[in-house]
Amino acid sequence: MVISVPRLVIAAPSSGSGKTTVATGLMAAFASWGLAVSPHKVGPDYIDPGYHTLATGRVGRNLDAYLCGTELIAPLFAHGARGCDLAVVEGVMGLYDGAAGEGELASTAQVAKLLRAPVVLVVDASSQSRSVAALVHGFASWDPEVRVSGVILNKVGSSRHEEMLREALDASGVPVLGVLRRAAQVGTPSRHLGLVPVAERHAAAVESVAAMASQVSQGCDLDGLLALARSAPALAGAAWDAAAAVVSSPPPPLPVPTLGAAPPDPRHRPERPRPQTSDGLKDRGTGLRAAPRIAVAGGAAFTFSYAEHAELLTAAGAEVVTFDPLRDEQLPDGTDGLVIGGGFPEVYAPELSANEPLRKAVAELAFGGAPVAAECAGLLYLSRELDGQPMCGVLDVSARMSERLTLGYRDAVAVSDSVLAAAGTRMRGHEFHRTVVEPGAGAAPAWGVRAPQRRVEGFVQQGVHASYLHTHWASQPGVARRFVERCRTS
Repeated sequence: MVISVPRLVIAAPSSGSGKTTVATGLMAAFASWGLAVSPHKVGPDYIDPGYHTLATGRVGRNLDAYLCGTELIAPLFAHGARGCDLAVVEGVMGLYDGAAGEGELASTAQVAKLLRAPVVLVVDASSQSRSVAALVHGFASWDPEVRVSGVILNKVGSSRHEEMLREALDASGVPVLGVLRRAAQVGTPSRHLGLVPVAERHAAAVESVAAMASQVSQGCDLDGLLALARSAPALAGAAWDAAAAVVSSPPPPLPVPTLGAAPPDPRHRPERPRPQTSDGLKDRGTGLRAAPRIAVAGGAAFTFSYAEHAELLTAAGAEVVTFDPLRDEQLPDGTDGLVIGGGFPEVYAPELSANEPLRKAVAELAFGGAPVAAECAGLLYLSRELDGQPMCGVLDVSARMSERLTLGYRDAVAVSDSVLAAAGTRMRGHEFHRTVVEPGAGAAPAWGVRAPQRRVEGFVQQGVHASYLHTHWASQPGVARRFVERCRTS
């Protein structure tokens, strides 16, 4: 099979150069031409893809060579770009920056090479003139396999400044494909973990994306950029497919009755109700529910998720239903399992705490033995309290905000059998938070992490797996299959 989608990688010498503005603006501008644009983001970032989704009307997808492996980059790209006229890939950090101590692994440069895609370098030119040529030459010549094919000059101060920059770049052999003026910069609000997610400011985010599209349309050579994208050679290989991935994953072992220790207070372990709806009825021949219902947390407080997770759960036979812990007072009817991903629960701690009916419903589900998978924000939501605000109380954990940022890729191994993985399963993850947890008693550790220091991390308790690690299940489709089977049999 051949992958022939026209494509561009938008990169930069460093963070803060304007990649998100340019990439999102290009996506929206080309979409306004009537093109079907496939949006992608290098690395583990969850926030930028939300803006990409607004710009294109298609789900923003991540391409992370550390979490998923280099062999999945082209298949995942082809999966997201299927049927599209153009794909725009926003890079991460500087062009050649990747996982610490791992060479080029997970860098924008590596992804560009794996996709055989031309690279457009966004350069913050606000404090330089002739030196821009040396900078661009260095990035273009550092790795001959990386095809730096154009430059977009950002934060240019004046017509005279633009003239000096263009004169300097004339001899570089890298054409200038756009100039964005400093006075026309589009502002998007940020906080401790980056941009504010789209779900928290949807109307304003729509305006921001429109402004980015306008700025890029006026300042960039869209015809030249599209021609460059169409110059990308075809890739050999097949698109990733969730159903095929699930089928090829190892079958999960038989369920175990109890994982980890019992909850701190056994008096609060009511039997999990089974609503007698058609969705919750068991198959008479096997005693198993044919399509277990898995509730996935969403809304403004829980915005961090990879689209492939829901696709894998569905492919494994589950019915995936979303709910909003800020608004919904009950879990979806017939919920058999629960997935709570990342986000900003610390921002919404009072509102989450005030939704006492849902907190109780989550606790009842978990204490009744239902499978629950929680990452980062999900871990905080399952805790006893967050910054003094009562949470679900599923785990005997107290959480609080910290001034210290914990950030980086992690190589982990499951140290306890859980609803997600058998002990000994290797996975790679990513941590990104400004909170700490102070654990009590009653849970086994979830992961053993090897770097930057050896430690255990997360909690396994009955059917609950809660951890700070964000993982990408496409790298281990058996995780989704195991979780669905646990939901089917619990």
